[in-house]
Amino acid sequence: MFQSLVDGMSYLLTLLYSFTVMIHLPNYGLAIILLTVLIKIALYPLSAKQMRSMVMMQQLAPKVKEIQEKYKGKDPQKMQKKVMELYQENKVNPMSGCLPLIVQLPILIALYRALLFFKYPDPAYAGFLWISNLSHVYKFSEISDLFSAFVVLSLPVLAGVTTYLQSKMTMTTSDPTQRMMLYTMPVFIAYICMTVPAGLSLYWVVFNIMGIIQQYFVNKQIAKIKEAVTESGGSRKGR
Repeated sequence: MFQSLVDGMSYLLTLLYSFTVMIHLPNYGLAIILLTVLIKIALYPLSAKQMRSMVMMQQLAPKVKEIQEKYKGKDPQKMQKKVMELYQENKVNPMSGCLPLIVQLPILIALYRALLFFKYPDPAYAGFLWISNLSHVYKFSEISDLFSAFVVLSLPVLAGVTTYLQSKMTMTTSDPTQRMMLYTMPVFIAYICMTVPAGLSLYWVVFNIMGIIQQYFVNKQIAKIKEAVTESGGSRKGR
């Protein structure tokens, strides 16, 4: 079944390439960009819901802790009931942060595998901008001058930088583990992009750029949620 999803991604990429031919701009790089944008737009509602749920859970964490301390070792059932009432009152489903991720992962992994093993039927149009062949894995050994260094390093560096920017925007706490991931993940992604075909690196860069744009709007929505939670908490205290 998963292979069918991978084959579907490959078919969609071929279909989008046919679209670029139809508009007289035949290019697999453009098809990869269009495919990435379509996938990102389709998954946006799930991503936004997941992020909002995570923020709400973090906002309510102190109140949950208060309830747990109040009923700790006394009445576990009542404690659980009070926690669920708190979630219901703030319209939060504890599972809603996990479900979108479960739905997204197979799609993203299938897209990754489709691009990793994609056979470009028309190699003449498998180049994009300064990349001569999107199916090629560019290596350090190919660096002989400044331009070749730019060709080899540009997409991995862009993938690393955009990963950092997106991670920075999604950080919700000053947790040391999150901070470490903020700096190590971009380096890891840049390294991975040096070991896979350039078409997959292009996908990663576009995916991150789309993620940064989407995160901007998600963060604006989250700011409103935080403000609403703070105001509701203040009004209850005023009573």
